[in-house]
Amino acid sequence: MFKIKKRAAAAGKAPVLYNIIEDYTEFDAPGNVTLCAMTEPEDLPGHARVLSESYEVSIDVMTRLLTEGGVYVYPQEGVLVTRGLFACKLDVAGQEPKQTWVLDVTQYAEAEQLTRSYGLSLEEAAARVFRRTLPPELQERLRQPNIGLDYAKLDRAVAKGGNVKYIDFRKDWSPHFKRLCIMPDGKLVETGGIEEFSSLHGITLAQAKQLLEAGGTLEVEGDVLACQVVNGQPSVARFNRQQYAKAKELVQNKGMHIMDALSQVGLSDPVLMRSLRRLERQS
Repeated sequence: MFKIKKRAAAAGKAPVLYNIIEDYTEFDAPGNVTLCAMTEPEDLPGHARVLSESYEVSIDVMTRLLTEGGVYVYPQEGVLVTRGLFACKLDVAGQEPKQTWVLDVTQYAEAEQLTRSYGLSLEEAAARVFRRTLPPELQERLRQPNIGLDYAKLDRAVAKGGNVKYIDFRKDWSPHFKRLCIMPDGKLVETGGIEEFSSLHGITLAQAKQLLEAGGTLEVEGDVLACQVVNGQPSVARFNRQQYAKAKELVQNKGMHIMDALSQVGLSDPVLMRSLRRLERQS
């Protein structure tokens, strides 16, 4: 019910950082990424600032990584390792675009094992671990020039930039590309980043972060926000008090889980279903 694909960037309205955005979030974790690429020249200060904010890496370190390549290992907090590393890969031969990604704790442990067992640098080990988790289709495309793009079919505003300059493989709810929320009247509202999402729905940042990371429901002024997290990617719908009341009746009378009940209410609502079909056609 809540599965939503992100809309492609509209022609003539290319985002500042990316003009190619492709959704691979339906693939199994940890390869469930959003490919965000740019054919225009890199705005290094802007690129570094955004990635610094997204990944909690200082602007100086991020600028160095984007300039020289390498990895940033997140510092250990307490006795447990809770975060992995951020990587930036540069091809000195200029055959591949600059690429950035993040490894989670498990992937980081795998990369460390490769360095000990085969004498690889941490940078090379991180690249190997990351690449082999990606969807096979994406792995194949990354072996092709310009990620296999057919420039004859690209929007002219994108194609005129020439070769792909950099690719960020992202998983975060970033202000720099939009995600959609289905509203009770069937409207599809775009938000970028947790702050914009929380403002739209009149909830706190802490509530928004908890909902988008853990999923579940959150009552808001008689309405309810329902979030399903699949492969680490949140999809959100908002139901009004009448729709919510129908779902609670299903819970009481049929013993359904509230998320299942809300899905059933949504599937039986012609307005919501028309909106989803329209979105599917646009995607």
